[in-house]
Amino acid sequence: MNTMARIRIISTSSIEASSHIIGESPKKIHLTPWDLRFLKFDMNQEGLLFHNPINVKDQIQQLKQSLSSTLAFFPPLTGRLVILEHEFSIASSYILCNSAGALFVHAIADNTSVADILQSNYVPPILYSFFPCEGVKNHEGTSQSLLAVQVTELVDGIFIGFAINHVVADGRSFFHFINSWAEISRGCDKISQLPAFERWFIDGVDPPIQFYFIKEEEKKQQSSPVRIFHFTKEKIAQLKSKANKEANTNKISSQQALLSHIWHVMIHTENHDPQEETSYLIMIDFRGRTVPPLAKNYFGNGVEAGVVNMKVGELLEGGIGKGAWEMHKMIDSHSYEKLKSQYESWLRTPNFVQPIPAASLHDRKFFFTGSSLGFNVIDNDFGWGKPIAYRSGNANNYNGKIGVAVGAEEGSIDVHVSLPHEILEAMGKNPHIMDFMGCSRLKAKL
Repeated sequence: MNTMARIRIISTSSIEASSHIIGESPKKIHLTPWDLRFLKFDMNQEGLLFHNPINVKDQIQQLKQSLSSTLAFFPPLTGRLVILEHEFSIASSYILCNSAGALFVHAIADNTSVADILQSNYVPPILYSFFPCEGVKNHEGTSQSLLAVQVTELVDGIFIGFAINHVVADGRSFFHFINSWAEISRGCDKISQLPAFERWFIDGVDPPIQFYFIKEEEKKQQSSPVRIFHFTKEKIAQLKSKANKEANTNKISSQQALLSHIWHVMIHTENHDPQEETSYLIMIDFRGRTVPPLAKNYFGNGVEAGVVNMKVGELLEGGIGKGAWEMHKMIDSHSYEKLKSQYESWLRTPNFVQPIPAASLHDRKFFFTGSSLGFNVIDNDFGWGKPIAYRSGNANNYNGKIGVAVGAEEGSIDVHVSLPHEILEAMGKNPHIMDFMGCSRLKAKL
């Protein structure tokens, strides 16, 4: 790939929902603590890589039209945030569904091919320019679009980059929208799963929730390189079997086994004191854990953070089974009572998720996974075939972030690891990880 590769912006436009009723009063959607805590975070960025449609120009027009039709089912995505300032730096916030529109960008990357993206072990820097709303914080949704899409033409492919305000939707809801848009783009008259926008407020809590909020000066965060490790269906099955055998159980999932394996390798790569502590944070979907359970189509933020803390020596000596079992127990412990307690704690002392400053593993041994294998990523056919790869943007790409996504091959998984380059290189040479990696995903794709 040409190291001087750049993109050209061809057009930008605002897309409104096709069936907006003129004169209808805009609807307010009040926000929960799970939504509000993302106000200071970057917008969420996800993207899909495709081979070229037959006629790119016509397909881009079709994407605009189908996006407009899809937005009719998702009114919050064409709205804006409202942040009301009260006395003593107290604020409240809600989504105003005022049909202000979603951003649509058409761009061209003249010197970038599908192979440039797929053949590299690392995410090439130019890919981050395929995403809209770079550096936009969620609280800026008062004036910025809550949803933005960028369609970038490549030499022999097309990349669709999505950005969504994290106050409005978590990863599951994000892909609910993408899945729905793909359905409409393929010619469906309606979507298979309507979203449910009513937020979860515990008994005795009446919206809008008030909280202490100051817009602080944002510090530019140094991003880390991202390396992609590919695991085949067979290798994942081996890891899952190994983890369950080591932990003497059958309850460890594929994702827990895989994350524990990556965690083990990252710590093994560095020579840490066995008495040092290492932590792994996982975002847990709680839609089925509340009383009564939230609907599967709950559109908002339905996730809570859970952390596993272990001594370095305990993790390394216990094998992947030990780490995976601790993850399983932590996730399983998130009962309704615990969620309710965390909800009430936020009301007493509001706090906000903020990017973690970049630091090497010599300074910090903290890792984080917010994505899930439960997201329907690779089935998003917009009318010219399924995507051949998934990539995330540079937003919130801090050192220690570990992303997981279903791979293009059936049953495979791609793990996106964000760490300093020297550690990623050492991981790539580590037999503990290479022994469990399958053959290259590139053969038969190019």
